[in-house]
Amino acid sequence: MAKATAKRKHKSSSRGTARKSSARRPIKTAVKTRAKAKRPPKQGFVASHLEGATFEPGLRAYAHYRDLGIAKATGGLARAHVIRMMPPFDAKEVSKRHYHDVDFQMIYVLKGWMKSEFDGVGTITMREGSCWLQPPKIKHVVLDYSDDCELLEIILPADFDTVELD
Repeated sequence: MAKATAKRKHKSSSRGTARKSSARRPIKTAVKTRAKAKRPPKQGFVASHLEGATFEPGLRAYAHYRDLGIAKATGGLARAHVIRMMPPFDAKEVSKRHYHDVDFQMIYVLKGWMKSEFDGVGTITMREGSCWLQPPKIKHVVLDYSDDCELLEIILPADFDTVELD
C-alpha cells in the first residue's frame, strides 16, 4: 500500500505545475462556453379554452387552425394548435408530397381519422386517440381524412418552412 502511495506522488510531482495550469484552463473555457450558450426564451403562463375559441385559415387551405397561444408564451420555441380539416377531402388540393423543416413535430388525433403515407414507413391510418411523431424533414402526403377530422399538432420551432415536392 505504501508503494502505491509513493507511485501516485511520484506521478503528480513529475508533471508539476504544468498539470495544474492545464487542468484550470478547460474549466474556465467550459464556464465561458456556458455563459455564451444561447438560452431558451423566457416562458410565460398561458391557458387556452375551447369556449369562445375560433378556428382561422392558416398554412393549408384545406384546414383551419385554433392557436393555443404556445408560440407567444414560449417566445417562438414551440407552437401548438388544433387543426380542423375542412370537408370534403379533395385529393387535387390536399395530396401533395411535402416535408416540414422542423426540429420536432407530434400529431394527436382528437376526432375522426387521417390516412397518410410517409417515406420509409408506408401508408398509415391514424384514428381518434392515435399519435405519431414525424421526424424532421420526413417526406409525406395526406391521402384522405374524415369529414370530422381534428388534430392536435405540436411543433418546434414555432416558425418553420414547409417544402412542397410535387
